Amino acid sequence: MEPKVGITKKDLEASIDRLTIVLADEMVLYVKTRKFHWNVSGNSFMELHKLFEAQYTELEHIIDEVAERISKLGGNAIGTMKEFVEHSNLKENPANIDQKAMIKELLADHEIVLKQLRDFIKVTDDTNDFGTADFMTALLQKHESQSWMLRKYEK
Repeated sequence: MEPKVGITKKDLEASIDRLTIVLADEMVLYVKTRKFHWNVSGNSFMELHKLFEAQYTELEHIIDEVAERISKLGGNAIGTMKEFVEHSNLKENPANIDQKAMIKELLADHEIVLKQLRDFIKVTDDTNDFGTADFMTALLQKHESQSWMLRKYEK
């Protein structure tokens, strides 16, 4: 049943399309962060192991919230790894890499997500879908925090 919440069908569909990309990016980032958590080694092993765990745990909550937002707007969330990879701006990393490369790659991915969210917020704000614009602003703030933590290791 289509929601009748003061947003045109066209704008609802556009928001769902944008949120689908967000969902895909979050899932690819989650899987990558979890992989790095499992495979980190070296001098800062325990510290990074815990940092990555905290980050993927937060991403897990974000993923659920994004999927629920899609549903609230009358859409259906994608749910296969194939769909996530097809819709994501991020790339999987099948390689085994060292701590510095893990941090660099996660930071770059968060920055891609941040840029995409900023663009989506601008576009969404031009519709009556203020709830989704606000929702994405909260996501943006979470990614800013995760990026900031990762950036502190890049020296």
